[in-house]
Amino acid sequence: MQLRNTSQGYGRASILLHWVMAILIIALFVLGKYMVDLNYYDPWYQKAPALHRSFGVVMAALLVFRTGWRLSNLVPEPMGRPWELRAAVWMHRLFYALIAVIVVSGYLTTTATGQPVTVFGWFDIPATLSGIENQEDIAGEIHEWLTSILIMLVFIHMLAALKHHFLNRDATLRRILWTGGPTSLSSQTDKLKDEQP
Repeated sequence: MQLRNTSQGYGRASILLHWVMAILIIALFVLGKYMVDLNYYDPWYQKAPALHRSFGVVMAALLVFRTGWRLSNLVPEPMGRPWELRAAVWMHRLFYALIAVIVVSGYLTTTATGQPVTVFGWFDIPATLSGIENQEDIAGEIHEWLTSILIMLVFIHMLAALKHHFLNRDATLRRILWTGGPTSLSSQTDKLKDEQP
């Protein structure tokens, strides 16, 4: 498997970015839900939000890199009916937009009182917009709602991938897995041709 995408499959970089971001999205959601119920005396009361913020910054960096990588690479030939192809395009656009707004709203929540975002204790990202009335509450509410919507879309995305694999019986899912690759599409196409009367 090569680094860059081809018209038939995803390269190593796209596959790695896809799965790292997918795992990070789910982990951040779970951590976010967990930390809101912690009390002051819990040992994770400070640790959990610090990790959440730090990995949120990692997510922002991955989003920027992935967007650039996607724009500079071929997109493998999509599979499915016309309406499915249109839905997939808009689903991916919505993913990118939601992640971007979630990152910004998280940043605005953290920096509402002027404090910086500390990333793993290595460096700080300064507050650039703070002191707005109810900034923390409004940004926090947006952050919470959009993360719930994002997780719902992730679930729909997973169901769509399984549908392609088990019902459509095409290579959509396999070519984004480590065991997939550029040959998955061609081998599946050959198989379907052989099955036709």
